[in-house]
Amino acid sequence: MVASLNMLQGTSGGSPNTLMMWLPFILIFVIMYFLILRPQARKQKDLQKMLASLKKGDRVVTAGGLYGEIVGIKEQEQSVLLKIAENVKVEVARASIGRKLE
Repeated sequence: MVASLNMLQGTSGGSPNTLMMWLPFILIFVIMYFLILRPQARKQKDLQKMLASLKKGDRVVTAGGLYGEIVGIKEQEQSVLLKIAENVKVEVARASIGRKLE
C-alpha cells in the first residue's frame, strides 16, 4: 500500500523531464531565428526600400543579369524602362531589379 502511494506521488515529478526534452528544440528554433530568419527579413526590407527609391538615371542590374540605366518608370504597371544599349530599351518589372549600381 505504501509503495503504491509513493508511485502516485512520483508522477508529478515528470514536469522537469518534459522541459528538458523540449529544450533542444526550443534552442534550435531560437538559433535558426537569429541566424536565418531575422537576417533574411532585414535583407528583404532593404530590397523593398531600394526598389521604392529607384528614379530616372539610376544604373541597375536585373535579376536576369541585364545592366541598364532607368529612363522611365511606370507606377501603374510597377515596371521600369531600361536603356541597355544605344537605341535599345526594355521594359522590366520593378521587382526584377536585383541591385542598384553606385
